[in-house]
Amino acid sequence: MSSNRTGLLFIVSAPSGAGKTTLVERLVEQTPHLEMSRSYTSRAAREGEIDGVDYNFVTRGRFDAMVAAGEFLEWADVFGNLYGTAAADTDRILESGKDVVLVIDVQGARKVRARGVGASTVFVMPPSFDVLERRLRGRSKDSEQAIQRRLQVARDEVAAFAEYDFVVVNDELTGAVDRLRGIIIAERARLQRMRAAAETIVRTFL
Repeated sequence: MSSNRTGLLFIVSAPSGAGKTTLVERLVEQTPHLEMSRSYTSRAAREGEIDGVDYNFVTRGRFDAMVAAGEFLEWADVFGNLYGTAAADTDRILESGKDVVLVIDVQGARKVRARGVGASTVFVMPPSFDVLERRLRGRSKDSEQAIQRRLQVARDEVAAFAEYDFVVVNDELTGAVDRLRGIIIAERARLQRMRAAAETIVRTFL
């Protein structure tokens, strides 16, 4: 990819349990020049998670210091754990010419918008509340109280879908990934992105 191309920033949000991380992991595997941002988190690593691969795991004190220093593009408290996207990490990838996907929640996406950062935003919807509840119960070792809390937050988050540029319903993994990839391809072909290349081609006709 051309080194003089600045990458595009994408945001993918969804309620907990809607499958956004799995979707974006598949998307990145299938889409050249696209990278998923690795978040920082204050929570402990879960079984099978690797520091520097799944997340950047840091102490609460380190996370608070990064907040105080203004190092995060966005950060949020999610069910008692802190998650954040480092601005320097994102800028480094974009400046390399690659596109970046931030997998963040609704409050994180609002913080990015508030900073005036240009991004194409996608909201991933579960097919229904009942399906989301089944997914949460099937995957989670959380207590009933924690599951109910996640479901309540999901009720609030799905109402925010109209704040996003695109909506993808995750009713079937392969189809949802295909729709996400279509969004990436279409955004890369926008006139404002392609004008210089198109004008170069036009000059060959003169």
